[in-house]
This record gives sequence, structure tokens and C-alpha cells, in this order.
Amino acid sequence: MNGLGNQIIVADMRGRSDRVTPDAAIAINARAETKFDQIMAIHDSRTPGTANYVEIINSDGSRAQACGNGMRCVVQFLSAEQGRQRFTFETVAGILFGEEAESGLITVDMGTPKFAWFDIPLAEEFADTRQIELQIGPIDAPVLHSPSVMSIGNPHATFWVKDDVWSYALDRFGPMLENHPIFPERANIGIAQVIEPDKIVLRVWERGAGLTEACGTAACAAVVNGARTRRTDRKATVTLPGGDLVVEWQADDHVTLTGPAELEWRGAFDPATGAWTRAEAA
Repeated sequence: MNGLGNQIIVADMRGRSDRVTPDAAIAINARAETKFDQIMAIHDSRTPGTANYVEIINSDGSRAQACGNGMRCVVQFLSAEQGRQRFTFETVAGILFGEEAESGLITVDMGTPKFAWFDIPLAEEFADTRQIELQIGPIDAPVLHSPSVMSIGNPHATFWVKDDVWSYALDRFGPMLENHPIFPERANIGIAQVIEPDKIVLRVWERGAGLTEACGTAACAAVVNGARTRRTDRKATVTLPGGDLVVEWQADDHVTLTGPAELEWRGAFDPATGAWTRAEAA
């Protein structure tokens, strides 16, 4: 499936006790025709009141705590199967909610953001994470500097720029910033330009996946970080290479993410090795 161009494999692991292994994820991503950003592995529920437990695996085999675009794909997959519109899921980031509207757009409640340096986490203490000391480039003329950092299930750094986000070599800076020592669990890196208080343009280097067409949690981070630094409203449209997402930081502190999801093809693979046993058109 894809969530705004973010390539997602939804793996139905219900009724099984095994898991998608890191080796399988790496093997699947190595094939040009099955390259992906995240695998969303749907398991049987572990907690009463939830529909399923969802495990998220990056293309490098690492585990992710949250993926907004992937959760929308999960909601659409299950909605088409079961005829329901609203679901409650458990992830390592906590309990998440998702709902498909009559329009086909899907809204996912991504939970509440965390701003304390030890919750993000950062490797050293910062009293104010709306702006931390981190830069790329010459010390007297940095290319990127002073990001706003937070967690929305996974760590994010939003770098604010006034010019075109495409003028920055994110493919070169992204790996360095993702793996910077200040981020002990690595981080998702966003370059954001505020066009209007309710409109942001964003490019993302995604932890464990690299450059991506869209990243739902990075869009959430951009709006929340924009609001807490008084750059944006608490609700804004975020334009990514793959299209638009709508993010709202609600009065109850929960962050919602709204956008499309689309089925591309179906297949089957061995969750231990990644070997494909069949593939077919949607």
C-alpha cells in the first residue's frame, strides 16, 4: 500500500506466533520491485479493548515506535476487510485510534507529544527543546541549525528554514543528523518552511528508511513544533513530496493526522527470510 507515496507493506500476521525478522525486512527491501519504507505487521490483540497489536519495521530491519502513514494503511486494509470504520490499536508507542471517513480519508490519533529531553530522548539535558544547539556546516554560517525536537512515539528534529526546502542536500545531511550522538535512539530529520500559519512545506529524512515521499509523524512534529514556537497554528496542512496531510494538535493534547491510503498490490512472503511466494495485482 502507500500512504501519500510512503511505501508501506501491511503484513497480516494474525493467528501466528512468529514475527517479521530484520533479515526478512532487509531482503524484501533489497528487491527493486518490493522496496518499502515501513512494514506494518498486524498481530492478534494483546490488550483487551484493542483490535490488534501493530509492530512497525523499517527498511533497514530496525523497529519503529510510530508511523502515521502506515497506520492509515492498516485502517484502510482492516476497514475493507471488516466493514468497520473505527479501530483501536496497540503499538510500542501506546494505544492509537484510527477512523476512515465516508470520503475515504483516514484520521489517526497519534497520541500526545513529549518534549522533555529524556523522553525524546536526547543524550544530554536541554531545559527548552523548542530550540537545541545542533548545526550542520561552518560554525559561523551553518547550513541548518537550532532544530525544535520532540517525540510523537519516535524522536523528531524539525529544522526551520525560510527558503525552498529543496535547496538543501537532505540526502547528504540526513544520515549525519539521524545518527548524531545527541540522539541515542537516532532521529527523524525534517526541513520545514512555514508558508502561512496554517501551511507548512516539509521534506523528511526518516530514521531507518532515508529520504521518503511522506512521513506522518514528521508532519505531526512539524505542526506541534511550529505551534509551540509560535510559527504556526495548532492545525495546519503539511505539504510533502507525496502530497498533503492535515495535522491538528487538539485542545486535549492529542495529535490527529488525516490523509489518504491506497492499495497497490498483494503478495505473500516468508516472515523469517523475506522470500516471496506469490504476488498479484490489487
